[in-house]
Amino acid sequence: MTRYPVLPIDPAAVKELRVSDDAGKPCTPYDAADDEAGSLLRCCLSPVRPGERIALVAYAPLRRWATATGADPGAYDEQGPIFIHAEDCGEITPSEGYPVAHPGALRTVRRYDARGRIAGGRLLEIPADATAGLEAAFDDAFDDPDVALVHVRALEFGCFLFEVRRPAAV
Repeated sequence: MTRYPVLPIDPAAVKELRVSDDAGKPCTPYDAADDEAGSLLRCCLSPVRPGERIALVAYAPLRRWATATGADPGAYDEQGPIFIHAEDCGEITPSEGYPVAHPGALRTVRRYDARGRIAGGRLLEIPADATAGLEAAFDDAFDDPDVALVHVRALEFGCFLFEVRRPAAV
């Protein structure tokens, strides 16, 4: 089990993305190709299976978080490509570990403050112990009291992979 919960994209946001994405483009479902197998579906955090009905859409996670919290990310707002199921996923089963944490993969771990502004970040090559490597990066990020959330993105395509938020005080 991970110390930082990773949640799929909010179902209400996914429902909107299935109509029009955050770039204003209509959703265009298609059958997943073999070379897309294993890519992460952000609606349910499961891997794409060949032939599965999916869509590649633009998603602006910081913009959506800012709208919900009243923050104003200004120029730090960005969008990137994500895969979602073309139709409702049904019940979501939480992941045992961090998604797409393949040793050797390059990830950006970007920090944001409560105003929605970038508060730093780092490049992370996922180590053999992926969970320990990611949690060390998150611990480092949340050592800064101004950091409210962290976005993990794939370096190669800029895809938003997942978000973790500051843990609740115990």
